[in-house]
Amino acid sequence: MAEEKDVEKTIAEDLVVTKYKMAGEIVNRILKQVIDKCVAGASVREICEFGDNLLVEETSKVFKKEKELKKGIAFPTCVSVNNCICHFSPVPSESDYTLKDEDVVKVDLGAHVDGFIAVVAHTIVIGSSSENKVTGRKADVILAAHYASQAALRLLKPGNETYTVTDTVQKVAESFKCKPVEGMLSHQLKQFKIDGEKTIIQNPNEAQKKEHEKFEFDTHEVYAMDVLVSTGEGVGKEMDTRVTIYKKTDETYQLKLKASRMFYSEVRTKHGSMPFNLRSFEEETKAKMGVVECVNHKLIEPFQVLYEKQGEYIAHFKFTVLLMPNGPHRITGLPFEPELYQSQNAIRDPVLKSLLNSSANPKAAKKKKKKAELAAEPAVEVEAAA
Repeated sequence: MAEEKDVEKTIAEDLVVTKYKMAGEIVNRILKQVIDKCVAGASVREICEFGDNLLVEETSKVFKKEKELKKGIAFPTCVSVNNCICHFSPVPSESDYTLKDEDVVKVDLGAHVDGFIAVVAHTIVIGSSSENKVTGRKADVILAAHYASQAALRLLKPGNETYTVTDTVQKVAESFKCKPVEGMLSHQLKQFKIDGEKTIIQNPNEAQKKEHEKFEFDTHEVYAMDVLVSTGEGVGKEMDTRVTIYKKTDETYQLKLKASRMFYSEVRTKHGSMPFNLRSFEEETKAKMGVVECVNHKLIEPFQVLYEKQGEYIAHFKFTVLLMPNGPHRITGLPFEPELYQSQNAIRDPVLKSLLNSSANPKAAKKKKKKAELAAEPAVEVEAAA
C-alpha cells in the first residue's frame, strides 16, 4: 500500500471527477455573486475580500467528515479593471480602486477540493444592458476574448497540438482588430498543482517561440484555458502596483531572517502549493517583511500585476476543462450574453466560423441525442455549461 501514495490521481477515477465538479460548482456560484457586487461605486478590495471569504466558506462545507482532506482557495479573487491585465487584489495598506460606470471589469478566482482545482475568469462592463449596449473597442475586445476561448474549447481534444490553439486564438483576436496578451500561458492542472508542465502559450514573441515547447493533449488531462485579449499591443508591463498574490515553489533554501521563516512556515501549513494573497495573514506588515527573502531565494514566486498602455482595454475569459473520453467537459464559466455587445467587426474566416458553430462536445451530444430520442425528450444543449 505504501506505493499507492505516488500514483497520480486523474479524472479516469470517478471520485476525482466528482471533486473537480464540486470545485467547479462552487467557483461558478461564487463568480456570479462576485460579479453581482461589481457596480459603480464599489470598492475592488472589498469585492476581493468578499470573494475570498466565500471561497473559504463554501469549500469548508464539502467533505466535512474527512478531516485530513485539504480544500479552499486555489486562486485568490482578483478584480482587474480596464487596462490592468491581471492579478489586481489590493491589501488594506495599498491603494484601492472604486469601480465606475463603463469600466471593463475582469474577475478571476479559483477553488480546490482535495487539491483538484477549478479556476474561472469572466469579463463584464459596468452598467451594460440590452438597452445600453457595449460598443466600439470595448465590444471588440470582449467578443474577441469570448470567441477565442470558445474556439479553444473546441480544440482541446486528445491528439490535437497546443499550437493549434495558439494560432486559432490569434486569428480570432485579429478578426476583431485585437491582440492576445503576449506570452500568457494556459496550464495543465494536476492534484495540488496549478501550473502543470503542459502549457498553451498565446501570442508568443520570437524568443518565446524558440523556447516554448509544443505539447499534445491526452485523454484524462485537465486544463485551465486562459484567454486574455487586448485592444492595444498586448504587451504587459509592471507598474508601481505591489504584488499581493504569491505561491510556494519546490525550491529549498535555509532562510536567515526569523520573520521570513515564520512567514514561510505559515505558507506551507496554510496554503501548501496554492496561490495566496498577503491579506490572508493576520499581520500584513510581518507578511510583507517575510515575503521579501522568500522571493529573493525563489522559495515563493510572485504573480505580478500587469498593465497594458493607458486607454486600452483587456478582456479575460478562463475556464477549466476535463478531457473526458467522450469529449471536452467544461466545468467552470458563466453563460456569455452576446446581445449586450455590438461590434463593427466579426469573424469572417469560414474555417473559424465552422469551428465555432460545431458542438463543443460532439460525442456527448450524440449520446444525449440518442437518449433523448429514446425518451422522446428534447436534447440538452451541451455547450451551456453553467
